[in-house]
Amino acid sequence: MLRVIAGTARGIRLETAEGKRVRPTLDRVREAAFSILMPRLEGCRFADLFAGSGSNGIEALSRGASHCAFIDQDRRCLDIVQHNLEKTRLLPKAACHRLALPQGIAQLQHLEQPFDVIYADPPFDFTAYETLLERLIQHELLSAQAIVIIEHAKDNPMPDRAGSLARVRDASYGTVTLSFFS
Repeated sequence: MLRVIAGTARGIRLETAEGKRVRPTLDRVREAAFSILMPRLEGCRFADLFAGSGSNGIEALSRGASHCAFIDQDRRCLDIVQHNLEKTRLLPKAACHRLALPQGIAQLQHLEQPFDVIYADPPFDFTAYETLLERLIQHELLSAQAIVIIEHAKDNPMPDRAGSLARVRDASYGTVTLSFFS
């Protein structure tokens, strides 16, 4: 069962997509990530890359983010995100974009303003982390004090740097690691 942990939508159960490539962020990982992010959330612009069910972006909106862009290439996932946004009454603060990543970053530049927080939760077999980070910079999707969090398999190596972004923190939870770039 996936649920919103805190904020205005606290406790609401979220639907999830089925399939091998969809891996919702575990509650304990999401709770840890948002405890770290809490000082940055109020009024921020948030992006949920590889959105899946939208649980990360919905958590951000529930905790005070002013806007969240949900990006996924799977129409079924975006339909579930839309349903979850309606269920939590957070739809007015959201936009859903069907884009393949990292190549879709170029299109995102024309659809959205820069983000303060970006949470990327790609499938565990994804390897284009450096390209993803570099394209976020190249297409001016990061605000001046932006932070990018990538959720990945613990044994999947992350770059120390990508363009002007440096990895500033790692936090591991079982088989999952969160890497923070700013």
